[in-house]
Amino acid sequence: MSDEKEFCVICAWRENCKKKFSLKAGQRCPDFSKDLAIKDKPEEKKEGK
Repeated sequence: MSDEKEFCVICAWRENCKKKFSLKAGQRCPDFSKDLAIKDKPEEKKEGK
């Protein structure tokens, strides 16, 4: 399982989606596919002092 969240704004189908933003919190969209053109930010290292 992945810790990645399913958000309409990063879905590859967001432009033509009929369900956009209609899912309730905790529901998973069966059509969700992450848009691969959206790159993840590299995680910053936190310094613990």
